[in-house]
Amino acid sequence: MDNGPGRGLAAVSTALLAMSRRLEVRDVLRTIVASARELLDARYAALGVPDDHGGFAQFVVDGISEEQWRRIGPLPRQHGILAAMLHQDGAERLADVRKDPRFEGWPAAHPEMSDFLGRPIRDGEETLGALFLANKNGPGGFTEEDEELLALLAQHAAIALTNARLYERSRELTIAEERSRLAHELHDAVSQKLFSLRLTAQAAAALVDRDPARAKDELQQVAALAAEAADELRAAVTELRPAGLDEDGLVATLRDQVRVLDRAHTAHVTFTCAGIRALPAAQEEALLRVAQEALHNALRHSGADRVEVVLARRGAGAALTVADNGRGFDPGAVRAAGRHLGLVSMRDRASGAGGRLTVHSEPGTGTTIEMEVPGG
Repeated sequence: MDNGPGRGLAAVSTALLAMSRRLEVRDVLRTIVASARELLDARYAALGVPDDHGGFAQFVVDGISEEQWRRIGPLPRQHGILAAMLHQDGAERLADVRKDPRFEGWPAAHPEMSDFLGRPIRDGEETLGALFLANKNGPGGFTEEDEELLALLAQHAAIALTNARLYERSRELTIAEERSRLAHELHDAVSQKLFSLRLTAQAAAALVDRDPARAKDELQQVAALAAEAADELRAAVTELRPAGLDEDGLVATLRDQVRVLDRAHTAHVTFTCAGIRALPAAQEEALLRVAQEALHNALRHSGADRVEVVLARRGAGAALTVADNGRGFDPGAVRAAGRHLGLVSMRDRASGAGGRLTVHSEPGTGTTIEMEVPGG
């Protein structure tokens, strides 16, 4: 590896960019460890995130195979050099970690380590973790320059880890909000269906002896109500599944959700995509949420038998259209009555992502909702 001045610019820049691009905490930890090991030209690197019980909530290694890591055994406890890194302010650079009085040995399958460099990752007074490197590949062990470089990495690692934690918390809040909304939907839709189902079944039972023909009609209504309740439940379960945006992207996620909704409802639901490319994460999430809300309205409230979802490229950005052939409504009257069918939420999501939302609808003409985002 280049140990000259070039390492300080190109390699450091690459490492910092890699850390800033990750959103999940586990991915951030792996990227920090891999970047540190490559940048400081070490054989081994590890990063431990402490828990509140004397152990580690997470411990990520680089330079050790998965098989070797399994043979090493349980995660380490906070003791010896590891504990020192969590509770001191600065770095620790040792020519041979095995000769340090705090060294307490390691499991039989653990690789032999000699020269050592480590430091805590701090956000203010909070210790987010500790970063360790061992066995410099070049002669002479770790240097003062390595120590300075590790300090820079640790500062940016703290930012990346804090951002990742905030991202995961925001996702948890979003999931909680979605579950709360679905609970209301289940109460409003499925509960009403089941209540009607019970009353109709009771009427059929009362008519069996004195009017079998009417009893048969009521039982057919029971079957229809049961089918509608099953549709509502399937749709709710579908919406509980994670969106999968990070793994699959907006196009694949929308296509999968439309395919499931088409199977779950009597209405025919289609999806077409033209020329779309990847968009900033906030815009993709907003487009998905607006599509879900618009589909929800079309399938639950409009009486439509056909719903079309179109995602198309528009300039550097994209336009989403959800159109149905249902009964339509007067947007002005809906606002005046206070029943906005999620329009306020959709407009907020669109504006929050730098986009805009338009609604076209009249009684008897169906509804078209369009959201446009600028891209990036």
